[in-house]
Amino acid sequence: MRQEIALLLIILLLVIAEIFIPKRRKVSIVHLSVFLFGIHAIVGFFEIDESTLFGGMFRSNNLIHFFKNVLNIGVLILLLQSADWIEEKIVNQNKGSEFFILLFSSLLGIYFMISAGDFLMFYLGLELSTLPVTALAAYETMKRISSESGIKLILSSALASGVSLFGISMLYATTGSIYFSEIVQALTSTNLTLLGMVLLFAGISFKISLVPFHFWTADVYEGAPISIASYLSVISKGAAVFILMIILFTVLKPLAPIWENMIYTIAIATMFIGNLFALRQQNMKRFLAFSSIAQAGFILLGLIEGSQLGTATVVYFVLIYIFSNLAAFGVVQAISLQTGKERIKDYEGLYRTNPNLSLVLMLALFSLAGIPPVAGFFGKFFLFTAAASKGFFLLVFLAVVNVTISLYYYLLVVRAMFLRKGDNPIPFFRNKVYMRIGLVITVLGILLLGIYSPLYDYIYDLSSALN
Repeated sequence: MRQEIALLLIILLLVIAEIFIPKRRKVSIVHLSVFLFGIHAIVGFFEIDESTLFGGMFRSNNLIHFFKNVLNIGVLILLLQSADWIEEKIVNQNKGSEFFILLFSSLLGIYFMISAGDFLMFYLGLELSTLPVTALAAYETMKRISSESGIKLILSSALASGVSLFGISMLYATTGSIYFSEIVQALTSTNLTLLGMVLLFAGISFKISLVPFHFWTADVYEGAPISIASYLSVISKGAAVFILMIILFTVLKPLAPIWENMIYTIAIATMFIGNLFALRQQNMKRFLAFSSIAQAGFILLGLIEGSQLGTATVVYFVLIYIFSNLAAFGVVQAISLQTGKERIKDYEGLYRTNPNLSLVLMLALFSLAGIPPVAGFFGKFFLFTAAASKGFFLLVFLAVVNVTISLYYYLLVVRAMFLRKGDNPIPFFRNKVYMRIGLVITVLGILLLGIYSPLYDYIYDLSSALN
C-alpha cells in the first residue's frame, strides 16, 4: 500500500497547508501540489513485492503497480496543464487547496478500486473515486452550465452505483462470497448470475461511457472545467477499463462465451455512435467527448480477446490514449484560458498565429485516429490483432470502417487549423512554464511510444499476472 499511503500523506499535507498558509500566498499551494505529486509519481516506479492485505480484500502485483504508475503520469500531466487555470481562476476564489484535495481523493479511490480483491473494496473504491469528481465537475460555481454538469454527473453516478451494487448482491446470492478468488470457483450459469453480471457490467460501463450508458458524457464534459473533463476522459475511464478487465478475465471468466457476445454488440454500437455523433459537433469539448466514446469502443476489441494478449493490448492502448487525449485537451485548455474560445470554427488559421499548439493538436488527433507512425497506430493495431486472434474478423472490419470515419472528423479540425483563414483568428500567445512542460511530455509520449514498441513486450510479460 505504499502508493496509497503516500497519496494520503500528500492529501493531509495539503489540508495542513490550507490552514497555515496565509491568503495572500495561497498560490504557493499550486506549486506545492505539483511538486509533491511529481515526487510521488517518481517514487511509484520503485519496485514493490506482490502482496495481499485485509484477508485478500486488497492486493497488489506488478501489473496493478505498473498501471497505477501509468495513471500517476496522466494525473501529473493534468496538473501541469491545469496549474495556470487554477492560479488565475480558482486561487482568487480561495478554492485552490480543495481542488487538489478532491482530485487526489478521487485518485486514491481509483487505487483502491483497481487493487480490490473483493467486491466490498471495489465498491468503496468506486464511490471514493466518483464523489469528489462530481464536486469538481461543478467547480466553476459562477457558471450555470458547470452546476448543471455536476448535477447530471452525481445523478447518473448514483444510478450507476446502485445498478452495480444490485448486480454484486446477485452474484453474492448465487456464490455465497464477495471475494474474487472464491466467486470464480462457485460461479454457475444460472439466470440470477447472468442478471448480476449484466447489471455489474452496466454500472462499470457508465464510467467508461459505453453505449447505451453514454448519454451523460457530452453534457458533463461541456459544462465541467476542461481539466476535469480530461480527468473523466482519461484517468477515470482508464481505471474503469482496467477493473472491468480484471473482473471479466478472472471473476467472470467461466461466463466468457456469454459476455463475449455482449461485448461484441456493445463495441459495434459504441464505435459507430461515438464516431457518427462526433461528426456533427462544433464545440471542442463535446467533440472530444464523442471521440472518447468511440475510443472506448475500440478498447473493447482487446477486452473481447479475454487472455494475456487482450490484457497487454488494453493496458498498452490506455497508456497511449492518456498521452494522446491529454495533448488534445491541453491545447483546448490553453486556448480556452487565453481567449475563452472553444468552437472548432475558432481554430481556423491557428497555425499562422500559434504554430506550436497547432502541431501538438495535430499529433494528438493523428494518434487518436491511428495514423502511423505515431503511437495511436500501434495501439489500434494491437487491438485489432487481439480481436482477430479470436476469429472476430467482422468486428475488426467494422472497426477499420470506424477508423476511416474518425479520420474524417479529426481532419476537419486539422483543416481548420492549417488550411482555413479565419476572420478573427486566435492571436499569438505564450503559455506559461507548467503548460509547456505538460504539452512537451504528451508529445514525447506520442512519439516515443510509436518508436519504442518493445514497451508492449514488457507489458505483455506483466500481463501474465491476470492469466
